[in-house]
Amino acid sequence: MQLTNLLFTSVALKAPPVLFPKVKVLNSNSPESLTLSQTLQSETLETLEWPSLCKQLSSFTSTTMGFSAAQKAKIPLGQTPEESHKLLDQTAAAASALMMMDSPPLDFSGIEDVSGILNSAASRELLSISELCAIRRTLRAAKLLFENLKQLVNTGDCSETERYLPLLEILKHCNFQVELEHKIGFCIDCNLLIILDRASEDLEIIRSERKRNSESLDSLLKGVSSQIFQAGAIDRPLITKRRSRMCVGIRASHRHLLPDGVILNVSGSGATYFMEPKEAIELNNMEVKLSNSEKAEEIAILSLLTSEIVESEIEIRYLLDRILEVDLAFARAAYAQWMNGVCPIITSQGCDAINFSEEEDYALSVDIAGIQHPLLLESSLRSSSDVITSNSGNSVHLGDGNGTMTSLSMLRGASDYPVPIDIKIKCGTKVVVISGPNTGGKTASMKTLGVASLMSKAGMFLPAKNRPRIPWFDLVLADIGDHQSLEQSLSTFSGHITRICNILEVASRESLILIDEIGSGTDPSEGVALSTSILQYLKDHVNLAVVTTHYADLSLLKEKGSQFENAAMEFSLETLQPTYQVLWGSTGNSNALSIAKSIGFDLNIIERAQQWVEQLKPENQQERKGLLYQSLVEERNRLEAQARRAGSLHAEILDLYHEIQNEAEDLGGRETALRAKETQQVQQELKTAKSQLDVVIQEFENGLRIASADQFNSLIRKSESEIASVVEAHCPRDAYSVNDTDSKSYTPQIGEQVQVTGLGRKLATVVEAPEDEETVLVQHGQIKVRVKKSNIRSIASSERNTETRHAPRLKRVSIAKSSRLFQSQKTVRRFHMAHWCRHQRTQWIYVVSEWKKLRTTLKWPSLQVDRIRFCLSYTGWALGL
Repeated sequence: MQLTNLLFTSVALKAPPVLFPKVKVLNSNSPESLTLSQTLQSETLETLEWPSLCKQLSSFTSTTMGFSAAQKAKIPLGQTPEESHKLLDQTAAAASALMMMDSPPLDFSGIEDVSGILNSAASRELLSISELCAIRRTLRAAKLLFENLKQLVNTGDCSETERYLPLLEILKHCNFQVELEHKIGFCIDCNLLIILDRASEDLEIIRSERKRNSESLDSLLKGVSSQIFQAGAIDRPLITKRRSRMCVGIRASHRHLLPDGVILNVSGSGATYFMEPKEAIELNNMEVKLSNSEKAEEIAILSLLTSEIVESEIEIRYLLDRILEVDLAFARAAYAQWMNGVCPIITSQGCDAINFSEEEDYALSVDIAGIQHPLLLESSLRSSSDVITSNSGNSVHLGDGNGTMTSLSMLRGASDYPVPIDIKIKCGTKVVVISGPNTGGKTASMKTLGVASLMSKAGMFLPAKNRPRIPWFDLVLADIGDHQSLEQSLSTFSGHITRICNILEVASRESLILIDEIGSGTDPSEGVALSTSILQYLKDHVNLAVVTTHYADLSLLKEKGSQFENAAMEFSLETLQPTYQVLWGSTGNSNALSIAKSIGFDLNIIERAQQWVEQLKPENQQERKGLLYQSLVEERNRLEAQARRAGSLHAEILDLYHEIQNEAEDLGGRETALRAKETQQVQQELKTAKSQLDVVIQEFENGLRIASADQFNSLIRKSESEIASVVEAHCPRDAYSVNDTDSKSYTPQIGEQVQVTGLGRKLATVVEAPEDEETVLVQHGQIKVRVKKSNIRSIASSERNTETRHAPRLKRVSIAKSSRLFQSQKTVRRFHMAHWCRHQRTQWIYVVSEWKKLRTTLKWPSLQVDRIRFCLSYTGWALGL
């Protein structure tokens, strides 16, 4: 198959540059650093609300491509100072064109976004007639756009020609695919959306033969249909198509009128048959064959045009990018006139590249007068535009993103809202510290500088006065807001510091760093120290860093170097309201107390806060430091004394522990020794008692020999008295008698022995006089304990003396051992004596009763002497002697 009448050729072009290159990292080429840089740049754009500003710009675009790019914040940012200058020149040229023309200078209405069609063609999908026509319209409109630009350039003088050259340069090297556009137009009628016969010779022949065959078939069927109608086999002549074949309608009862005819279909009621006459079968076969051949030829033509588009895909995409560039240039120009913007001056070589007049006594690296934030400016401009829309003079043509333009009068008066601010930063300044009150506009001013930097990089005019001057920054990185993250376990401070750390990794000497409330969220002293260190680092590693703070100490950095500068947000003490003006070179106060007072805070709290402020002033800091040092020294001495007392007590406890442990290890042996000693003492006392009774008996017997009968009674009473004295001297008591009477009024003295009911009625010694009327400190062995006075019982003094008198005389190894040994001996001895007394009590009662009987009934004959001896002997036996 060959195409006729036109010779189609394609022009090969080099691959076009990418319109939206990735973020360029100057300080590192590692993949990790590049990824981090892109992430931080994207987050910074969100923080500075760059997408919202791009959405503002989208209202001024004229193509769907430009509208989509602005809505998605894919506005190109200059990756070098030269690219940013080029974008600004394009905006300026478009602005001049808008100023010169009363109507839109360029027509973008035929431009369509055919990138999806190109993707389909590249994936080897067959393009439809409508898709091919869309590409033709776009190529045709692009060529017309270029012609209009050249006409715009040629209509002016030489100076105007040079002014519009940046726009002409955009499309100058584009291949508008004129041959492809003509080829599509030659083959396809885009109004009727059909393929023309001239598209190919084969298609023309096929369609010619099909036309003749269709005419013959139609003539035949008309004749047969008329005959059927005349025969009354149908109400009216009917020719139709069934199963892709031409046929006639006939009643079922008259089907015999078409002998050898083919029934193609039957009506729903069954009354009508659709039959193909025998004479039409051959013509129908030819019709079907020619129809299929025509469709095949049309597909071949569409395939050929699709392949041509695939071959020209790169050039077409490049052309679309350039058209988008033109559309964005005019959108930036319309946007600039809508907000009364001015073209900034971008500096890229520091202050050395700036030429200053002789009247200027200092140079400014950033010099922006009366700038207003575009997002804050929108509401006031829209309200003003409603009033002056009817004015037709000096109108600015605004696009709606769909290829149509509307008219809006140019706003030239400065708006009262938002408040314009001045940004003045001297050459050589690397760090600017902005202080001032809350709600004073510190963050908004810093964001305005960041947005101005991005706008100038993107070739947008600034809503400011005069001619703004601003350096070109390769990266604009911001840490603004709370980066707390529960998912990443980041607190407010850790999120803040993590982001600053990442910023320091990717920042270069051409970067702009914006940090809000640096060093906040932690201890103020550590926050100031960390912030100072960060700022000292930034002054040597970035182009410019602007930070906001409430730390007054950071403002003192200006005294340490000329690379630091201060700025303050003005606050009116008369109205107690911020004025939102930046005072460059000044230090601002937070005015927190004034703001709190203005919103109705408790005056007592504010007064106390004011007193603290007075105490914390620099002139009072030395005295405050002295008092603080003195209190710290006193606290240190107190803690050291407590540590010494704790150490001494710990040593005593360890000694007591080891002593008790040693005694516990030898407890069995000492108990055996104590029992042996106590047994020996008891035996010695029994032996003494026996010898004393023997003396009494011997004296009684001697007295009987020489005594007369009248002296028997006195002799017996004397012997009884002596025996009773011996028994009383050696009979132990059951327990220590405790004086329970008047226990409430009893007050023990130091060194006095008392009985403690809480310790199993054990004896303890009072070691400390009572401090109050409730408790007493007593010691039992090595244990000191404070007990209630109600749990203390006094011991009779006679028994204490007896106890002392019968205490064993042991060698004193130590005071503690002697006391414990004495207590142990008393316990064993009391046990033996009590047991002996209980065992002999019954026998002794019997002996006493016998003596009483003897004394009352005795007539003292000689026969009774043996009985007396018996009683005395029994008395000794009863005593265990």
